[in-house]
Amino acid sequence: MYRAVNSHRETHFTGSEMVRDIVIGMSDGLTVPFALAAGLSGAVASGHVVLIAGIAEMAAGSIAMGLGGYLAARSEHESYISERAREEKEIDEKRDAEIGEVRAVFQKYGLTGDPLEAATQAITSNRTTWIGFMMKEELGLEEPDPKRALRSALTIGLAYIAGGIIPLTPYALNLTLSRALLLSVVLTLIALFAFGALKGRFTGSSVLKSAVQTMFVGAVASGAAFLIARLVSGSGGV
Repeated sequence: MYRAVNSHRETHFTGSEMVRDIVIGMSDGLTVPFALAAGLSGAVASGHVVLIAGIAEMAAGSIAMGLGGYLAARSEHESYISERAREEKEIDEKRDAEIGEVRAVFQKYGLTGDPLEAATQAITSNRTTWIGFMMKEELGLEEPDPKRALRSALTIGLAYIAGGIIPLTPYALNLTLSRALLLSVVLTLIALFAFGALKGRFTGSSVLKSAVQTMFVGAVASGAAFLIARLVSGSGGV
């Protein structure tokens, strides 16, 4: 009896650009407001003050991160347009040299003789195809989505806010400052661990390793901010 068995499973990274934007925004959103809140908890006596300062930072941070994502995406698109214009000029002015570059690319794939010349002719016979081929094979560039800049900005900014809400929520409750800090630490470390695991899943790295590393970074950042604030407060600087 014949039975088809397919045991081969490929584990490539399948995360989209949006997933990467969420990773960027949420990782900072969890860590920075968490560190700020922990630091202020070591210097002030009111959870309300910590909450207000945290909200202000979260708003400013989300705008800054979103703007950074927008500018990065715009820069990527503008760079592609500039390189494409340069490649078009080279094809027009240095046609023989560019044909040689196409031929060299196919030679790297093992083509020789008639198949090599046929493939080269197929690419260079269409200018648009030729330009696209050179952009990808020679420069390693894929054309960016022109609408990505705005989507990236919104995704990163909203992800930052979503992450920042977690460490700040305890300070909005009717708790003592010490209890709010403790709850914030617990919730944030759990969130960092879960987020790190999810990030590891999407990037194809070790889920446990990614989770522990992400949680460790958040713990170090908040701990350092807390100790610095305590030292400054104790010396009379606050």
